[in-house]
Amino acid sequence: MHKMGELDKSCAWVVVCHHGVRSAHACYYLERNGFDVINLSGGLDRWAKEIDLDMPLY
Repeated sequence: MHKMGELDKSCAWVVVCHHGVRSAHACYYLERNGFDVINLSGGLDRWAKEIDLDMPLY
């Protein structure tokens, strides 16, 4: 994460990936470095199936 220094630590961040596993790892890393982060549990796949039913699945 060589670009982590470009992120504003005063903001809360939502981290997203397809199924939520990689974003959970990223959240762990970012939290250990002082960021306020939220993982989108289940990722975009779960979001498309439960929240935005018009969103195409991939």
